[in-house]
Amino acid sequence: MKRFKNILFLADRSDSLTTSLDRAVDIAKTNDARLTVIDVTAEIALSDYIKRAHAIDLNAQVREQRLQFLEALTRPYTDKGFPIYTKVTSGTPFIETVRTVQRSAHDLVIKVAEHDEGLAPSLFGSTDMHLLRKCPCPVWIDRADNRPAYRRILAAVDPFDDESGNLQQLILDLATSLSAHEHATLDILHAWELQGESMLANGRARISPVELEYLLKETRNSHRQAMDDLLSRYGMDTQSDNVHTLKGRPANIISEYTRKNETDLVVMGSLGRAGIAGLFIGNTAEDVLRETQTAVLTVKPSGFITPVK
Repeated sequence: MKRFKNILFLADRSDSLTTSLDRAVDIAKTNDARLTVIDVTAEIALSDYIKRAHAIDLNAQVREQRLQFLEALTRPYTDKGFPIYTKVTSGTPFIETVRTVQRSAHDLVIKVAEHDEGLAPSLFGSTDMHLLRKCPCPVWIDRADNRPAYRRILAAVDPFDDESGNLQQLILDLATSLSAHEHATLDILHAWELQGESMLANGRARISPVELEYLLKETRNSHRQAMDDLLSRYGMDTQSDNVHTLKGRPANIISEYTRKNETDLVVMGSLGRAGIAGLFIGNTAEDVLRETQTAVLTVKPSGFITPVK
């Protein structure tokens, strides 16, 4: 697997980092990639009086303390001859992370999820959520209690996504490479819905049960055909044992599937919605991260432009 050249590991917590850093080092070694470990500290607002009274730059002191922590964290690897670069900056974590990605041309960001019980406590302002939406390169959010070696990887795809260019191919290419690297089982899942089904069944546009069943059958067949077309280059189709085309809301179907099958990692797209639409419409990747304890690796469409400057 030679997919990454410049990996960024965001160590924005002080605990439960070792397993994910092991994974980042392993990926970097396999890809002959450069690995940088960073953290972003909050800027401390100090009055001129305090600055004069203490004659010390407290922000610089905090950064230096955190840098010492990162150096201690990475020492077990550097002592064995594997180079890891460390860096600490100040500011808003997701903004400085995205800026670092842009300045240094990082092609993968890895971090541990902020909350072991999902993102619900701070969903709308979390670093994880902002990175999923705004980071231009793939974002891999691992779980603190994940297994050292993944056993099951899920690629969640949408063959009817016509607006994101080659996003579905990127998802499948990355998932197949990772599953081979991890010696893990690869599952491929597509969740589909009949738009307006509830209205057709019970609302003003109600149709007969026979007509509704016909529409459902035709919709299911069209999604299966689209999956066959998408998977043909990978030597698979909807008859393959590891390919699943299931009816329901994507976030619900993916979350339920990962729980039942003890999935370790979901590889999926993130459309990077922002603003009011993003807040209220949501993002399937965010929902999966919030509703499960599964690691999530999100991929952006080619040509995605981050709003972070």
